[in-house]
Amino acid sequence: MNATTTPDRCPRCGDAFACGAAGPGPCACCTIALSATLQAQLRQQYSGCLCLPCLQLLARAEQAVERAGAVACGC
Repeated sequence: MNATTTPDRCPRCGDAFACGAAGPGPCACCTIALSATLQAQLRQQYSGCLCLPCLQLLARAEQAVERAGAVACGC
């Protein structure tokens, strides 16, 4: 991001961040694994990209729910 570029704002937390989707390399969010269901929910709930910390938090929460479900059913 250069000095004249306005940073993006995360619609979830409001923090400023630089979305790399239009950059020369892959965006950092491409390293986050989110289920198709969660991705669809996020698209309905928010317009625009979420910052990496929010995506990481959501991914960890989703994984915790999945682990809890696996333990509950004895998988």
